[in-house]
Amino acid sequence: MVRYGKTSAGSQRWQCKSCKATETHHANNDAKLLKAFLAWLLSGRLQKDMPGGGRTFRRKTSKLWNIWPLPPLIDEVHRVVYVDGIYLGRKAVILVARGEKNVLGWYLARTENSRAWQALMARIAQPEVVVSDGGSGFEKARRRTWPGASVQRCTFHAFCQVKRYTTSRPKLPAGAQLYMLAKDLFHVKDGGQAAAWLERYSAWCAYWNDFLNERTFVDGRYVLTHERLVKAKNSLDTLIRKGTLFTYLDAKLALEGTLPATNNKIEGAVNAPLRQMLRDHRGLSLIRRIKAVFWWCYMHTEHPLPPSELLRIMPTDDDIERHYRSLSEQGQLHNAIPGWGDAVAWNEFHNSAPYRMDWD
Repeated sequence: MVRYGKTSAGSQRWQCKSCKATETHHANNDAKLLKAFLAWLLSGRLQKDMPGGGRTFRRKTSKLWNIWPLPPLIDEVHRVVYVDGIYLGRKAVILVARGEKNVLGWYLARTENSRAWQALMARIAQPEVVVSDGGSGFEKARRRTWPGASVQRCTFHAFCQVKRYTTSRPKLPAGAQLYMLAKDLFHVKDGGQAAAWLERYSAWCAYWNDFLNERTFVDGRYVLTHERLVKAKNSLDTLIRKGTLFTYLDAKLALEGTLPATNNKIEGAVNAPLRQMLRDHRGLSLIRRIKAVFWWCYMHTEHPLPPSELLRIMPTDDDIERHYRSLSEQGQLHNAIPGWGDAVAWNEFHNSAPYRMDWD
C-alpha cells in the first residue's frame, strides 16, 4: 500500500496499488494503557490529580475493567503456605494463598466454605506446613486436598478467640487468668516452654472445673452460668486436641529451619496492602473491587506476564458470559463453576430484571 492523502481527522490514508482499496492504520496501544492502568491501581494516585481531572484516563481505560486476571497453576512445592480470606461485602470473600515471598493463588466465593477452600488448594502443590486462622470449612478442604500437610493455627488468632469471650479486662478471676494464659502463647519459643504452658493450662482447667460447670435456671431450662468463659476454654481445648497449636515447634518439621507461629506474612504483606488499595480507590463497585484485588494478587505472583500477554490470554466478561451460557445449555454448569469462582453468581452483577436476584 502507498500513502493516499489524509482523512478529515488528519489520519494518514493508505491505498492498495492493485485493488485501489483504501484504509487507515490504527496503532494498538492497549498494552500501554494496561500498564498505565495497573500503575494507577497499585499506587495511591487519585484520578482527580491526573491531567484533565482523570476524565481522559477513565475513558481510555474503562474497557480494561472487563479483564479477569486468573491465578497461575503452582506445581512448585513450598515449605510453608499461608492462607486467609478478605471480605469485600456481605456475600463476597476472596481467599488468598501466599508463600514466603509471593502470592500463590486466590479464589472468589460467597462465603468461606470447604468447597471454596478446596478450589483454591487444588491449583497449588501440597506444602509441608499450612498456616491458617481457622476459617470455616478450611480443615475439611485440607483433609481432602492437602492430606499430608501439617496445620499451624495462628497463635494470634487463637489469642483473639479467647479475648473475644473474656474481653481484654475480665471481671472474673478465672477469666483474667485464662486471658493471661492465652496472652502467654506469644512467648512460647521451644518445646519446654510449650510443655510448661500446657501444664499451667491443665492446672487452670482442674482448679476452675466446678466453677465452669455451674448452671443457672433460665426460661425453663438450665444453662451454663459462665457460658462465654466455657466457650473460650473450648476454643483452646479444640486446638490442643487437634495438635495445631504448637506445630511450629515440631522437631521433625523444624529441621530445615524455624517455622512461623502466626499468619503475619499474609496479614501484613497481603491483607493490609489490599485494604489500603481499596481505601485509596474507595467508591468502586463490588465487581471492580473484586477485580482490583485480583489484579493486585496477580501482579504480586512470582512471574507476572507483560501487559501484551495478559491482554491475549486473560478472559474478559464476554468470554466468561459465553462460557457460562454454553455450559448452562449443556447442563454442566454446576461442575464448571469452581474453575471460575464459587457462588458469586454471574447474574448478580449483570441482570436487567427490576427485582432482586440475590436469594439463594
